Amino acid sequence: MDLSSMQGLMVIIGPIVLAAALIWAIARNRTSKRQLDETEAATRRNYDAQDAEDRNR
Repeated sequence: MDLSSMQGLMVIIGPIVLAAALIWAIARNRTSKRQLDETEAATRRNYDAQDAEDRNR
């Protein structure tokens, strides 16, 4: 196998591997609606607690 055929394989297979890695990463990083709602509720509770603490000063 000479260098030009190896380079041809890299040009064809490289983007396929990159696309597969990107699809896998995007699929693994998705959050569910429940997780997002829990995060938002916790953030609101933290803001409310901080606001109450600031008002008591």
